[in-house]
Amino acid sequence: MSLLFGRQSNKTIKTKKIPEGSHQHDLLKYASATLGSGNIKEAVALPNGEDPSEWIAVHTVDFFNQINMLYGTITESCTAESCTVMSAGAKYEYHWADGATVKKPIKCSAPKYIEYLMQWVQEQLDDETVFPSKIGVSFPKNFMTIAKTILKRLFRVYAHIYHAHFSDIKALAEEAHLNTSFKHFIYFIQEFNLIEKRELAPMQELIDRLVSSK
Repeated sequence: MSLLFGRQSNKTIKTKKIPEGSHQHDLLKYASATLGSGNIKEAVALPNGEDPSEWIAVHTVDFFNQINMLYGTITESCTAESCTVMSAGAKYEYHWADGATVKKPIKCSAPKYIEYLMQWVQEQLDDETVFPSKIGVSFPKNFMTIAKTILKRLFRVYAHIYHAHFSDIKALAEEAHLNTSFKHFIYFIQEFNLIEKRELAPMQELIDRLVSSK
């Protein structure tokens, strides 16, 4: 499955598939089954004997796919005209830079920022030297740094959806799906300390409510 970002975009972001029969696919099935039991805290905990990098990699792919789908439902409402800057409320504005092709942060519309972001994440996930899918291939030494950057940026898409498009999500009756996905994301990044608290500030009030409600 793939989603097209914006009517005038020619860039397609594809859902990232974890190969069936792989250990990572088994981990994803285990995580989904545990999550289905309703205990999110237990669902995000590292299973006994598993590699933390592999567990984090599987969830990073899963969250990328979830956010890809959630944002895809409101792309018609998130336009360069309606969302002239990438923001999460009046106090938080994000400028894009990937450190490679765009080294100096640039100000752009929310849909353009999210297009850049999702393309960049997809490139990381597709890179076997960063996210190895074959058994026995080690994760790179800088894997955690890359994973943290990916998750920090994916959080910004959640934040933008909540601040700018929650009414659109409600109109589509998708708020339960969004809240469940975001709650899972927050429990996971807190379990492994993957995003600095200051980065979470635009959503802190909701985070406190979600985490306190079991």
